[in-house]
Amino acid sequence: GQHGLMGKQSLYDHSVRVPLITAGPNIPSGETKSSLVYLLDIFPTLTDLCGLSLPESVEGKSLVPVLKGDDESARSSLYLAYGDSIRGVLRNDTKLIEYACGDTQLFSLREDASELENLAHDPDHEDTVTNMRQLLREWADEWDDRTHPSGQRFWKSRSDLHPDGDLR
Repeated sequence: GQHGLMGKQSLYDHSVRVPLITAGPNIPSGETKSSLVYLLDIFPTLTDLCGLSLPESVEGKSLVPVLKGDDESARSSLYLAYGDSIRGVLRNDTKLIEYACGDTQLFSLREDASELENLAHDPDHEDTVTNMRQLLREWADEWDDRTHPSGQRFWKSRSDLHPDGDLR
């Protein structure tokens, strides 16, 4: 029922944040990390822990450096998507959410963990919105989201997010 929603059809943290708990040999116990990860990072982590070769087709990253304390985070940002209606990015404690209907939300998770204060239309955050939208486009390209059917529908509906109207 958070944000008045009765399901997980959003990119708010209560819908997209999934706890990841690890245990086993050579994994430190009793520690908490706040690394940005995808569930697709679990397989490369397990192959790394087992000393196995990682197939080239695997897109995830091993979390072993994070588990051992050599790296603070496996990723500097995350790309978020829900069907053909919502896309977003998370970097540090800033989250941008773009809706196919044209709405935009920007949250400072450090100051507003419940994601209730939309900063997207505040002139003081105009540069942040611009930078986060650039990151959104970069991730969309990296994940080939514009060629996936649901991504195509989203990006076509939000041609305003493309530099020079480039829909690729």
